[in-house]
Amino acid sequence: MTIIIQLLVLALVVLSIILVIGVPVTLASPGQWEKSKNLVYTSIGVWIGLVIITGVLNSFIV
Repeated sequence: MTIIIQLLVLALVVLSIILVIGVPVTLASPGQWEKSKNLVYTSIGVWIGLVIITGVLNSFIV
Protein backbone atom coordinates (compact mmCIF):
# COMPACT_ATOMS: atom_id res chain seq x y z
CA MET A 1 0.00 0.00 0.00
CA THR A 2 2.85 2.38 0.75
CA ILE A 3 4.27 1.86 -2.74
CA ILE A 4 0.95 3.00 -4.22
CA ILE A 5 1.02 6.14 -2.06
CA GLN A 6 4.61 6.83 -3.08
CA LEU A 7 3.74 6.48 -6.77
CA LEU A 8 0.74 8.78 -6.36
CA VAL A 9 2.88 11.38 -4.60
CA LEU A 10 5.51 11.07 -7.34
CA ALA A 11 2.85 11.60 -10.00
CA LEU A 12 1.52 14.58 -8.04
CA VAL A 13 4.98 16.17 -7.77
CA VAL A 14 5.77 15.62 -11.46
CA LEU A 15 2.42 17.01 -12.57
CA SER A 16 2.83 19.97 -10.21
CA ILE A 17 6.21 20.82 -11.72
CA ILE A 18 4.79 20.55 -15.23
CA LEU A 19 1.88 22.83 -14.31
CA VAL A 20 4.10 25.37 -12.53
CA ILE A 21 6.20 25.70 -15.66
CA GLY A 22 3.57 25.12 -18.33
CA VAL A 23 0.69 27.34 -17.25
CA PRO A 24 2.64 30.63 -17.07
CA VAL A 25 4.35 29.85 -20.39
CA THR A 26 0.99 29.14 -21.97
CA LEU A 27 -0.52 32.34 -20.60
CA ALA A 28 2.47 34.45 -21.68
CA SER A 29 2.59 33.12 -25.24
CA PRO A 30 0.41 35.04 -27.68
CA GLY A 31 -2.46 32.92 -28.97
CA GLN A 32 -1.47 29.79 -27.06
CA TRP A 33 -4.17 30.08 -24.41
CA GLU A 34 -6.97 29.42 -26.88
CA LYS A 35 -5.18 26.34 -28.22
CA SER A 36 -4.13 24.91 -24.85
CA LYS A 37 -7.10 25.86 -22.66
CA ASN A 38 -8.64 22.37 -22.61
CA LEU A 39 -5.30 20.71 -21.87
CA VAL A 40 -4.63 23.07 -18.97
CA TYR A 41 -8.09 22.53 -17.49
CA THR A 42 -7.78 18.76 -17.87
CA SER A 43 -4.36 18.77 -16.21
CA ILE A 44 -5.71 20.81 -13.31
CA GLY A 45 -8.59 18.34 -12.93
CA VAL A 46 -6.17 15.42 -12.87
CA TRP A 47 -4.05 17.26 -10.28
CA ILE A 48 -7.09 17.81 -8.03
CA GLY A 49 -8.05 14.15 -8.44
CA LEU A 50 -4.55 13.04 -7.47
CA VAL A 51 -4.65 15.23 -4.36
CA ILE A 52 -7.99 13.78 -3.27
CA ILE A 53 -7.08 10.15 -4.04
CA THR A 54 -3.71 10.47 -2.30
CA GLY A 55 -5.34 12.00 0.77
CA VAL A 56 -8.03 9.34 0.99
CA LEU A 57 -5.62 6.44 0.52
CA ASN A 58 -3.16 8.00 2.94
CA SER A 59 -5.82 7.95 5.66
CA PHE A 60 -5.78 4.13 5.54
CA ILE A 61 -2.06 3.92 6.39
CA VAL A 62 -1.31 3.63 10.08
